[in-house]
Amino acid sequence: MRGYVELFRLGKTYDTHKGPVVIVEDFDLNLERGEYVALLGHSGCGKSTVLTMVAGLNPITTGGVAIDGREIDGPGPDRGVVFQSPCLMPWMTALDNVMLGVNQVYRNASKNDRIDLASYYLNLVGLGGSLHKRAKDLSQGMQQRVGIARAFALKPKMLLLDEPFGMLDSLTRMELQEILLEILVRDKVTTVMVTHDVDEALFMSDRVVMMTNGPRARVGAIFSLPFERPRVRADVLDHPEYYEYRRKMIQFLEEQDHRKLKADAEAREQAKKQDEAEEQQVAEAV
Repeated sequence: MRGYVELFRLGKTYDTHKGPVVIVEDFDLNLERGEYVALLGHSGCGKSTVLTMVAGLNPITTGGVAIDGREIDGPGPDRGVVFQSPCLMPWMTALDNVMLGVNQVYRNASKNDRIDLASYYLNLVGLGGSLHKRAKDLSQGMQQRVGIARAFALKPKMLLLDEPFGMLDSLTRMELQEILLEILVRDKVTTVMVTHDVDEALFMSDRVVMMTNGPRARVGAIFSLPFERPRVRADVLDHPEYYEYRRKMIQFLEEQDHRKLKADAEAREQAKKQDEAEEQQVAEAV
């Protein structure tokens, strides 16, 4: 089954002094237009590696990514990216930071139209009164709002979120989650979000893709969620299946923990046997 976004046999290998290391292997996933998918897994499992390959910021080793029938070959304005840190120009205003991308993508539009577009999305994220404040004078939560506005102002076909709320306090995080979802419903942007927060994935996503531990991480399980849109946090928490899905996701993560502990123990035992064999060889040579 083909989707609006296709990740087919996606893989990433890094060359190291000890030889090639496969981080992600045979990662397959299709997304429908306007769908919101969360990648959930333990730290270091390869979630961000998948995201940066889809963004075109990290060369793909095997497989590929296609968006709306076109295979990507690098970064492009069809994909908006929001990182954990918004990476703003601190000496520039909120408006000017958003205008950086708008000026590049809509260079044929009039200056007033470009300003209106940037201002529109800054207003949507609640920064209408802070357009001309420098980024360095904004709080962390306000800076992340600028990052979200900057991504949406490019009107991308796909939005890529790399733990965008990870550095925020819980109240700011919840507020920005709801603002983001409101814009996504309005603009119908296909979205992939990397997170390690089970509750965040449950509240925001249509599907949650559970990743196995690396190396050779891949899709381990996919949960399709029954919660209606637009999302109301209280309704999601009261849904009769919410805690069952939460239990299944936590169980999956715990199983990955057990497998890692077992693999680490086996690796230590193998290393011990190798050391003993080498010591025996030295003793016999003497």
